[in-house]
Amino acid sequence: MRSRWWSVAAGALGLALVASGCGGGGRDGGESQVEVFSWWTGGGEEAGLNALIEMYEDQNPDVEFVNAAVAGGSGTNAQAVLEGRLQSQDPPDSFQGHAGAELQDYIEAGYLQPLDDFFDEQGLHEALPDQLVEQISYEGSVYSVPVNIHRSNVLWYNPSVLEEAGVDGPPETLDELIDALEAVEAETDAIPMAVGAQWTVDHLLESVLLGSLGTEAYNALWEPGADWDTPEMAEALATFEEVMAYTQEESAAEDWQEAARRVSDGEAAFNIMGDWAAGYFDELGAIPEEDYAWAASPGTEGTYMWLSDSFTLPVGAPHEEHARTWLELVASQEGQDTFNPLKGSIPAREDAEPAHYADNPYLESALAEWQSDPQLAGSFWHGVTVGNRWKNDIDTAVGLYLQNEDLDALNEALHQAAQTE
Repeated sequence: MRSRWWSVAAGALGLALVASGCGGGGRDGGESQVEVFSWWTGGGEEAGLNALIEMYEDQNPDVEFVNAAVAGGSGTNAQAVLEGRLQSQDPPDSFQGHAGAELQDYIEAGYLQPLDDFFDEQGLHEALPDQLVEQISYEGSVYSVPVNIHRSNVLWYNPSVLEEAGVDGPPETLDELIDALEAVEAETDAIPMAVGAQWTVDHLLESVLLGSLGTEAYNALWEPGADWDTPEMAEALATFEEVMAYTQEESAAEDWQEAARRVSDGEAAFNIMGDWAAGYFDELGAIPEEDYAWAASPGTEGTYMWLSDSFTLPVGAPHEEHARTWLELVASQEGQDTFNPLKGSIPAREDAEPAHYADNPYLESALAEWQSDPQLAGSFWHGVTVGNRWKNDIDTAVGLYLQNEDLDALNEALHQAAQTE
């Protein structure tokens, strides 16, 4: 196996919610306003949010919109500020979170109102896939409104590097992936599989687990008391180890953007990353189907490993009526078709208008597949299937593996993490 340098301390993310002691969101106490809290402060996500704000203000001219976005940390900074406000009984009117188990801490702390009546009133059970509603529900209730869908299990590849290596198109199975990685290493100077900071290895792991176990068995991993100490899991982790043998050295200091750039620049053959990479390639001026192309990560064709940005209704929202109007907008077809082409994602709704996505080859293909009723599997790294504690335990186990390369210890640590949930 290639030697790699990793820093567990740098790689482990402090994702537990932190009480910050911050209070107040800059509200003036007036009734005709709505304060929306998020971490969308740059790029396509900020552009998408601004478009929604403009729509809201046009539809509600007498309501002041307070954009309480907090920059930095891919949401970690915002979560810390938010926790301080919630503990101080100073909630915003609505806040952004990843749909699914990431919201569990807020729900159990009594910070969020259930939105079952809202889903009924807005017809969201008909507009959203049944599997999606099931996977974002907690004890039978829904607590957030998904505004988009991102796909985690995307294999990005450089067509020219594959051609040079004699690889005929993207691999469809994990066995084909190993063969392709071997060919790239033998026939080219390119990195076979680019990775970045430790979290990108967690991200890679979830796609390998899905591709090896299949959708049903992968989803079963996240049930209480699930058994991770099985021959099937041992085989999946052995495949993960094989893939990791073809990653580059000293990647711990690089984030996902650098790993993706290596693909579009021809420095690497493959990278498994979420579909936000498509927006990054656009920023780089890379040409689709020439500098980069995409496929489902090997073994996962027909399954969307998904994550979703969503908005909530906190208990004690100061302007609940206006907050509900905001949720109506982000839940609507018009709102989602306005936001998502700018964000670089597709709508959670199944009735999106494809014409809005026709200018982006990736989004056009992603929307077509979403509307074909794929199987769904939740991303553990991006907050769908596990809460913060379990996620941190997985990240710690992966970090130790990257230091000692002890696969049996990784398997045992993952199994123990599942048993203590």
